[in-house]
Amino acid sequence: MPKDTLQRAVAEAIGAFTLTFIGAGAAAAAYTVHDPSLIGVAIANGLAIGVMVCALGHISGGHFNPAVTFGFVVARKIKPALAGVYWVAQLAGAALAALLVKSVLPGSITEATKLGVPALGNGVGPGSGMVLEAILTFFLVLVVFGAAVDTRGPFNAVAGLAIGITIAIDVLFGGPFTGAAMNPSRAFGPQLVGDHWSHGWIWYVGPLLGGAVAALLYQFLFLRAAEPTPEPDLPAG
Repeated sequence: MPKDTLQRAVAEAIGAFTLTFIGAGAAAAAYTVHDPSLIGVAIANGLAIGVMVCALGHISGGHFNPAVTFGFVVARKIKPALAGVYWVAQLAGAALAALLVKSVLPGSITEATKLGVPALGNGVGPGSGMVLEAILTFFLVLVVFGAAVDTRGPFNAVAGLAIGITIAIDVLFGGPFTGAAMNPSRAFGPQLVGDHWSHGWIWYVGPLLGGAVAALLYQFLFLRAAEPTPEPDLPAG
């Protein structure tokens, strides 16, 4: 593997690891102190991604999420082969994070919180959950393109802040209904380690669909529309 590709893969693995480790840990902490609010969990998830985008975004682009990478694929911003490397790194990083959370925290807590695995809230059906995850991920990927891909974006220099805030507000709304994963690797790690697969497809189909729609919308409606139209050649003389 070329050194540049290895650096990108490790950066993506670290970013995905951080989100799952902090996300699952924040859920466990909230359970331990009997805090039913989502404010701490939302802030933890948002800050985890925000700081990782600032620290490693210049190396790999700061995807840390298979749905974001998929959006880059459909918008032709990344080659499929490199995207495959990203996906493996992201899933591996998340799985390792879930395994370590299970290893270092008391078993009674990790069993009660199921390692922070996303789940449907009371009364939320699988179809509704999938749509919610798609919409929440749409917001996230749209902000990624606007803040980190589009060089005209006013927040380009602080893309991590914009992306982190988006994750936080998504968790505040979607947390009680779907867990607001917005990220297949964030779901995969706890699902694999804890063997919790109930309605697991929701956190793959929804984010990939939402990410693809957001990427295509931004690419073809905003980015391409902003490209200057070439001046016609003038006749000589």
